[in-house]
Amino acid sequence: MSQTIELPHTRLPGSGYGDSWRVIVRNDDHNTFEHVARTLARFIPGVSIERGHEIANIIHSSGQAIVFSGHQEAAEHYWELLKGAGLTMAPLEQC
Repeated sequence: MSQTIELPHTRLPGSGYGDSWRVIVRNDDHNTFEHVARTLARFIPGVSIERGHEIANIIHSSGQAIVFSGHQEAAEHYWELLKGAGLTMAPLEQC
């Protein structure tokens, strides 16, 4: 069974703490490290390509990683963007 590695929380202004949702990317056999890194950098606020590579390595070694935690609407938006770019997504999780 794979372990979830929790990354530092990224919050949008005004997102508050009462309604926090997690966006989790899972490891797969069809996305390259480069694609995962660039996709995360493109869509997740504050993620550089370098940080995207670090997260891709966590996803590869641990099976999955939380890439965003914040307000439900933002989490749904990022989940859809990442899914649309071909990443393998876990269902949204409320924390």
